[in-house]
Amino acid sequence: MWKPSFVVLHNTANPTIAEWHGASGADRMKNLASYYRDHLGWHAGPHLFVADDLIWVFTPLTVPGINTPSWNDVSWGVEMVGNYQIESFTAGKGVKVRDNAVYAVAVLSKRIGLDSHSMKLHHEDPKTTHKGCPGVNVHKADFIARVHAQILALG
Repeated sequence: MWKPSFVVLHNTANPTIAEWHGASGADRMKNLASYYRDHLGWHAGPHLFVADDLIWVFTPLTVPGINTPSWNDVSWGVEMVGNYQIESFTAGKGVKVRDNAVYAVAVLSKRIGLDSHSMKLHHEDPKTTHKGCPGVNVHKADFIARVHAQILALG
């Protein structure tokens, strides 16, 4: 059975949080599947899409996905809805996305015994061209501290 070594955190950038609810979540997932399959030629994508209202499983958590060049075979990809180069991660709907992402990463980490400090941000991949992902408003140390606290709260 495949077991990831860490989580990689991403942001969609497009759509932004403000744009996300312009279509239903189901339609967004269909459109994203089409984009990854038909436009990029990928067999999979990130494992989760995390919005302010829902967490969507996109690629089964039991198989490698496609989320960053160096780490596809060893990581879960968690894509947060929003453009955190310009949108807040500490106010408005950004807080809800952050809190849902923290919860998702904590549950995943606890489930297979991942150290919360093993998490990486997409831009840390030396082979990625997405050097701004998940955005300047996502602070790794704060996110990891929140994940760690959530893991403890889960018991």
